[in-house]
Amino acid sequence: MESLSPWVIFFAAIFTGNILLTYFLGMCSFLSVSKQIKTALGLGLAVTFVLTITSALNYIVYHQILEPLGIVYLRYIVFIVVIAATVQLLEMFIERYSEPLTINLGIFLPLITVNCAILGVSLFMVIRKYTFIQSVLFGAGSGLGWLLAILAMAGIRERLNEQKIPPALRGPGIALIITGIMAMAFVGFSGIVQIQ
Repeated sequence: MESLSPWVIFFAAIFTGNILLTYFLGMCSFLSVSKQIKTALGLGLAVTFVLTITSALNYIVYHQILEPLGIVYLRYIVFIVVIAATVQLLEMFIERYSEPLTINLGIFLPLITVNCAILGVSLFMVIRKYTFIQSVLFGAGSGLGWLLAILAMAGIRERLNEQKIPPALRGPGIALIITGIMAMAFVGFSGIVQIQ
């Protein structure tokens, strides 16, 4: 993967390898918080920030500490600790500077720690043997792809509030159908480039 341009990885992570719509990682908070654009934007930016920072930190920890010491089997635990610390710092920052966003996101802000998309990106960068720059841009692209997906879903769900939907499809039912349709739309980009 070293021959692949970091910018190709960045754009592929947004569109063709969208962490949410291709791998279906991070679905819990995606379905729960995608009811309003403002809240979805706040969580999407938080996830993008955490993905970018933890990609860089986990790359450094993996290649500078775990590999030299021969303890790569601890990567899951160490990656989760780095993710948890990053989310905790972000949560303290948001609580201090944006109380309305903290109230709107509720429990989903600290739950970014267990968002499987965050851990998935760190594991993908190790498995695919990305360089540092590739890892950071993969993290940023994955975050922006997640942000794009949740904003699209929030926009659609806000419009659906004005429509008559059969009672059996209201709530999670229609959200899953929309997610499936969005995922199929993103498959259309898969002919451009693959980063697997």
